Amino acid sequence: MSSAARRSTTAELEQPDHEVAVIGAGFGGIGTGISLQRKGIHDFIIIDKWDQVGGTWHANTYPGVAVDIPSVVYSFSYEQRGDWSRLFAPGEELQHYADSMVDKYGLRDKLRLGTSITRAEFDDRNSLWRLTTDGGKEITARYCVMAVGGLERPKMPDIPGVHDFGGVLLHTALWDHDVALAGKRVAVIGTGATSLQLVPAIAAQTRHLTVFQRTPIWVGPKFDVEIGPLGRMILGNKQIRSAIRSVATVGIELAMSGQVAGPAWLINAVRRAGEAPMRRWMRKQVDDPVIREKLIPQYGLGCKRPSMSNEYLKTFNRDDVSLITESIECVTPNGVRTVDGVEHEVDVLICATGFKLWDKGSVPPFPVRGRGGQELGEFWDRHRFQSYQGVSVPGYPNMFSITGPYGFVLGSYLWMIEATSAHLARAIAETKRRGATVCEIRQDVHDEYFRKCLKRQEKNFLFTDVCAGSNTYYLDQNGDSPFRPTTHGEMYWQNRHYDLDVYHYSARSLVPETVASTAGESA
Repeated sequence: MSSAARRSTTAELEQPDHEVAVIGAGFGGIGTGISLQRKGIHDFIIIDKWDQVGGTWHANTYPGVAVDIPSVVYSFSYEQRGDWSRLFAPGEELQHYADSMVDKYGLRDKLRLGTSITRAEFDDRNSLWRLTTDGGKEITARYCVMAVGGLERPKMPDIPGVHDFGGVLLHTALWDHDVALAGKRVAVIGTGATSLQLVPAIAAQTRHLTVFQRTPIWVGPKFDVEIGPLGRMILGNKQIRSAIRSVATVGIELAMSGQVAGPAWLINAVRRAGEAPMRRWMRKQVDDPVIREKLIPQYGLGCKRPSMSNEYLKTFNRDDVSLITESIECVTPNGVRTVDGVEHEVDVLICATGFKLWDKGSVPPFPVRGRGGQELGEFWDRHRFQSYQGVSVPGYPNMFSITGPYGFVLGSYLWMIEATSAHLARAIAETKRRGATVCEIRQDVHDEYFRKCLKRQEKNFLFTDVCAGSNTYYLDQNGDSPFRPTTHGEMYWQNRHYDLDVYHYSARSLVPETVASTAGESA
């Protein structure tokens, strides 16, 4: 075959616009950018639907929003700060922290803000991902990183008439600061971790506050303090700050990740030992004996993420605050009607009803089609949530996730982000080193990891009667708990030191199959 004939029949493979496209500019996307840079990968962009970085901390700005893990822990290990205003920093400071990271690590010119991705599809022939934006444009990248967080897609309550409410309807994740609560009759639906922060923050502003509770929540004291000049001076010392961080990390490991990673007998013993003193503390916060008992959970401690507040329970001692535990029948144009026939008239209805974490169509929040056109959300819906270390799924080459199933160890999200971003950056760098263009987790490796996760969870108390009636988001619609049942230390080590051959690497030939079949003919 002549060279001219070869040129006329050979279709050159398309080269992507960028080497890596990161979807999400919260801490996950920022951490990914830093991890990529550390591996010498600089041709990447970070895409986000919002006009600012910060993800969760940009989306959630409701009154009282704050981190529920000490700030010395809820920060990157390589970017510790000593200038927090409080031990549990308010949300605004976390957003500023994210913004400062972008500037310090030179990520500003990598950002593509105000851009929503509506579709992602793997092009098998060209070994790249095609991303469609809400403006109809296409972005191509060799690798795609899903850094879309789960705490910014609001979940409205499935209550008849909720969208027919005639007053002001809010969700805590879509807070409208132009709405004045002063002198208004306000109702809050939900008593989870968000409500614990919101209710005390707005009670004094309202004419009357009504809180609708479906499931009471375990509440412990919050040892929060303002960090003054002396505290900042102490935390400004790197050695002291690191020591405090280490102690706090161990405490959180025992209190949270230990719930799913420890032996069943130990977990149950610790749980039972903690329930009695916490119930005593909770009862001391509430004056009215009837209201007091309505606020005490009947399910086990640890079935939901532990919550802390020094003010939430005390709020129900106010004459202008009501707790309603009757089930909601419907929302009317004038308020909320409960099953006992009482209509509670309100001017502002606030839904503190959480986020779409495991809901069908929400993970991921747009169609993602891998090899052969298989849609990821549909795959998970049919075959249960699964991924290798929360990062990779077979059948989705060159795609990685920051917050995938069985990747998050209960504790600080920043721990997971550092681990999973290091994992994916290492895989991409190795693919380049081998001269390959495709990187895909091996099916057998993935299956073995998934099997081990399910095996570890068999004796977990989350799946027992201890947690009956808790309505915990620790479980998905399949009855699984897609959290990583390991310690933080195991997550840290395995994501950084996995055998590189757990991935399959391949390179596409520039000669298509129709041409390759005649390549052996004489020219």
